Amino acid sequence: MPKATLHRMELPKYTCSYGIAARDLLRKEGFEIEEHILRSRPAVDDFKDKHHIATTPLIFIDGKKIGGFTELRAHLKASKRK
Repeated sequence: MPKATLHRMELPKYTCSYGIAARDLLRKEGFEIEEHILRSRPAVDDFKDKHHIATTPLIFIDGKKIGGFTELRAHLKASKRK
């Protein structure tokens, strides 16, 4: 079973819909998911600074940085063509 690591934002008054969509897509595609939920604005900001990204989620597959939801979708589509 392929493995994915998903970092997504879930704040008290806001849950990132792209993070949920990424999680659901990974599940649908049969990935074992290691999920890391960022639950505060400082945690989100620190994470984005550390990884040099502007938005969440951030997905890694088998240790390789894929990107956000849009990149995940493109990656999975390209993988099916091989």
